[in-house]
Amino acid sequence: MKALLTAIALTFLLGCSDMNIRQFEGQQPLFKPETYFQGKTWAWGVFEDRFGNLKRQFQAEIQGDWDGQTLTLDEHFVYSDGETEQRIWRIVRGDDNLYTGTAGDVVGEARGQTAGNAFQWRYQLNLPVGENHWVVNFNDWLWLQPGGVVVSRTSVTKWGLELGTLTVFFSKRGPAS
Repeated sequence: MKALLTAIALTFLLGCSDMNIRQFEGQQPLFKPETYFQGKTWAWGVFEDRFGNLKRQFQAEIQGDWDGQTLTLDEHFVYSDGETEQRIWRIVRGDDNLYTGTAGDVVGEARGQTAGNAFQWRYQLNLPVGENHWVVNFNDWLWLQPGGVVVSRTSVTKWGLELGTLTVFFSKRGPAS
């Protein structure tokens, strides 16, 4: 009986493991953030709480500038409730497809890596919640799709508990008029 319980516990723990960036090696099209986000990019996203309830929707317009070392992303968000927000990322590409980045509301340094069509990006964000601020963890997975669309799925956690999921679609084509 003890062996059975141990096997079940190991299966559960291994089933909860994170994706590994290496599993996307060789996948096409090749995703390089400094190339994709150069120039104007648009994004549309939704945030769902851990119960699957839609909490926020937004659109964003992003201007990216790559100087050969640093990618600067100037993001302008408009939420469905009319709130607006700006975030400016400074992202540096290092060796071995590793990236580091900073932004005004990011705690410390973001770290990421690319392989094939995927980019994993992890950071802590100082998130306003009512009159307070919470430091929450973001684990972003972005995948470049044929046709130039990037699909992003982000797990947002605090104290190891999932608060919700952010789903974002990026496109080089602007909103239809």
